[in-house]
Amino acid sequence: MCGIVAYIGHSNALPVLMDGLRRLEYRGYDSAGVAIFDGGQIHLRKSVGRIANLAEEIERNPVSGSIGISHTRWATHGAVTRENAHPHTDKSGRLHLVHNGVIENYQILRDQLIERGHVFHSQTDTEVLAHLVGEAFDRATSRNVASLVEALRQALRQVVGTYGISVVHADVADVIIGARRGSPLVLGIGKNEHFLASDVSAIVAYTRDVVYLNDYEIIALQAEGFEITTVSGNGADYQVSKVEYSADSVDKGHYPHYMLKEIHEQPNSVRDALRGRLCLEEATAKLGGLNMSNADLRSVDRIVLVGCGTAFHAALAGEYLIESLAHIPVECEFASEFRYRNIPLDRDTLVFVVSQSGETADTLAALRESQRKGHRTLGICNNVASTIARESDGGVYMHAGPEIGVAATKSFTSQLTIFALLGLLLGRIRHLSHGEGLEIIASMEKLPDLVARTLLLDAQIAAIAKKYAHSKSFLFMGRQAQFPIALEGALKLKEISYISSSGYPSAELKHGVIALITEEAPSIFIAPRDAVFEKNISNIEEVKARKGPVIAIGTEGDTALAKICDDVILIPDCPHYLTPILSVIPLQLLSYHIAVELGCDVDKPRNLAKSVTVE
Repeated sequence: MCGIVAYIGHSNALPVLMDGLRRLEYRGYDSAGVAIFDGGQIHLRKSVGRIANLAEEIERNPVSGSIGISHTRWATHGAVTRENAHPHTDKSGRLHLVHNGVIENYQILRDQLIERGHVFHSQTDTEVLAHLVGEAFDRATSRNVASLVEALRQALRQVVGTYGISVVHADVADVIIGARRGSPLVLGIGKNEHFLASDVSAIVAYTRDVVYLNDYEIIALQAEGFEITTVSGNGADYQVSKVEYSADSVDKGHYPHYMLKEIHEQPNSVRDALRGRLCLEEATAKLGGLNMSNADLRSVDRIVLVGCGTAFHAALAGEYLIESLAHIPVECEFASEFRYRNIPLDRDTLVFVVSQSGETADTLAALRESQRKGHRTLGICNNVASTIARESDGGVYMHAGPEIGVAATKSFTSQLTIFALLGLLLGRIRHLSHGEGLEIIASMEKLPDLVARTLLLDAQIAAIAKKYAHSKSFLFMGRQAQFPIALEGALKLKEISYISSSGYPSAELKHGVIALITEEAPSIFIAPRDAVFEKNISNIEEVKARKGPVIAIGTEGDTALAKICDDVILIPDCPHYLTPILSVIPLQLLSYHIAVELGCDVDKPRNLAKSVTVE
């Protein structure tokens, strides 16, 4: 989950590295560091905490040069200390290495290196990798680019785990070496300059021509060119891609936080998820990326949705949407558990893996496990060049644009929109009539405008947030497709305000949850006008009978909620299968405004990082 940025060219590397680190800070902000090659030496600067702390360190101890690597850390092995900050050096102190991933057998390798006289200065697994590469390079008969690449190759053959790495050595002045397995790494191509980064957002301000490295590939990067080979020593084919978005897309604009910007981008992100996918002539959805004919889809008798965190909540809501529209059995699985369970999957089971980044380690492992067992496995992700997008048998792109805020917002509603499209497509193949399909399409076409109307509630929600911000705990409750929305609302509040919050099905209130009701613990009920509205009213009455404050999410025109609830937020009326897309937006805004009221760092919540690329 750490962030890597590297530069080689004829300009000063430091501004490029620092700008890139700031853009990647959402991937980790426990510590940061740079290694700059200048005058035959590599100068190291590291600090604990945010990138701003590193900038202050460099201001006190300036450094410059045209070759450099840098890193922002999300701690895995070892505490948050300067010693554990990257870059790390080898035994000689002349090799510097940054790493994203986990070396699973690092302790065995570390013990072996200690027996050979190596001394370690950190608790990280990364330092072991640096020593392995340095040791192999010191055995080489010549000290050139080929020898450094071969040294890295020898080291990587010994490690078990995941890595995205970048290496410089003081004895090889004109090259940066990189490699990846399981952790993303992208090459940026410039004019007599090149870049390496964990995410294209770090380098899009400098180039939009990129190469996404594949697993087990090694790149030797020089100012005038590059060469890509494999860990096994073979050559590697590559394709230069054009980045779809500009640097402006990853700026906050006039918003104080990325999260708020991305919440307000949802009319457009939902519109883009629908764009070109609604077919009036056939009254269905068109999802050509599935790479499945109608006959193939007709043969599916079970769907399994796999994800982590917010993506798992989207899958839970997707279960309701697909089952209600298509009448196909759907199950949801945590990606982190999928490959460790012996799940009975029939031959006609279709598996979807859901991940905003397309690089989530657990979800990628689930994809590979599903394919290993012979199941067609499709991806739903936001990054068209991600590993999941490349390795899946097909899928659907979200087209939500860059999502920088650690707390996922627009990606969630895009995922729900895609599940609604899948429900329409599969339903039309099975039982939905042409007329019913047209009605669903008409409702979907109105959805972006309904999202925009929901966002007009921002000021009202901010006032409610101010009223309840200092509560010690919250309960979120909903029924049917609103239960996953309750889970997501609770997760958003936990993520960015650190307030204890839990989501439950409303009907479970009396099965133990009611013991948590107090005057100090607000309950948030998602209670639109639907088939279980009266049941929700009864549950709210149970909370009010015990003097618990209630905030309700209801439907425009409803008057019943206001009679019994302390605060009511009314969203536009729409069909039940689209309501979750609207009902989650007030919860996103509520969590945002509570976090701001408490003075929390919304875009960089403690202990979290945006893309979980380690298991």
